[in-house]
Amino acid sequence: MDATAQRTAFVFAGGGSLGAVQVGMLRALFATELRPDFVVGSSVGAINAAYLAGNPTPDGVADLEALWRSVRRRDVFPLSFTRLAGLFFHPDYVVESNGLRALIERHLPYASLEDARIPAHVMATDQQGVSIALSHGPAVEAILASTAIPGIYPPVQVDGHWLMDGAISADTPILHAIELGATRVVVFPTGYACALKAPPRGIVAKALHAITLMIAWRLMRDIDAALAAGVRVHLAPALCPLVVSPYDFSATSELIERAARSTRHWIERGGLERQADPQELAAHGH
Repeated sequence: MDATAQRTAFVFAGGGSLGAVQVGMLRALFATELRPDFVVGSSVGAINAAYLAGNPTPDGVADLEALWRSVRRRDVFPLSFTRLAGLFFHPDYVVESNGLRALIERHLPYASLEDARIPAHVMATDQQGVSIALSHGPAVEAILASTAIPGIYPPVQVDGHWLMDGAISADTPILHAIELGATRVVVFPTGYACALKAPPRGIVAKALHAITLMIAWRLMRDIDAALAAGVRVHLAPALCPLVVSPYDFSATSELIERAARSTRHWIERGGLERQADPQELAAHGH
């Protein structure tokens, strides 16, 4: 294919507070000459993708990093006794998305997705489990739909459809990026289960371990499909060990620095010159 027809997509996975690692990855990648032609993101990856689309420069990445370092859990998951008590009367979700909405409205530099400096595509899921790509219309509504974790946030109505977390149907939307014309895809994971010699301890840890395993296997399948289609795929290195909960924002700075260091080493070892190997999901101990 002619070099002029090459299109690079940055694809951002979901993962709650673990989206901080994507900021470190971006910092390392923007120290190279590689730039995206468009971005695709699910859940927290939709937030990072949308912000990057508004200012796809090293300065934009620095601004995104500053925002991540300032966020606390109460800004995103504002639990209160009143809200918990209200679950007895309105048990559909745990918290309102007002805090997240205010955060996005305050910092996102554009109102409609089509106004971003590069095309931004946000993934959501309808009530039948079908993946929905949002590429036009109010950016805040699209991001809130993509991040509407069932049971945690209320679903969001967009164009007459009630939508929820994009990670349910497309946690790492590589295949959608290819449908949009990507010939080169750089994947930004959040975190995956490390190779364990024994089951994790605790109910929550076991549940999260199972979810990350399902995500990892689906991502491996999608990478194989992309490679079979002749698409160049690069997988930024996941962190291992990764013991931070997706709802814990106290380790943001540590995650950013670890991811920046790990990605820089990956680039130095030729990560952007070679095709992704799905076995890279075994993670990297940086």
